[in-house]
Amino acid sequence: MDLAHAFGTALKKHRKLAGLSQEALSEACEIERTFISMLERAQRRPSLAMTFELAKALSISPSAFVNDVETLIDDANKA
Repeated sequence: MDLAHAFGTALKKHRKLAGLSQEALSEACEIERTFISMLERAQRRPSLAMTFELAKALSISPSAFVNDVETLIDDANKA
């Protein structure tokens, strides 16, 4: 699994755990809903600042979010 796919998977997981729609998350981060969709489908890569904004909106620390992404990559590489 590459970084973009792991990021998208983690983003979707945490968005759903937070009970947010793509629209609600996009409003909280002041970005387009289509950009959230592209992130979740690994069609875009966020900046570091965007990663922090997304984590804040999802009520998770940026480090915990990045750790989740790293775990997804590690687990995929072990398979």
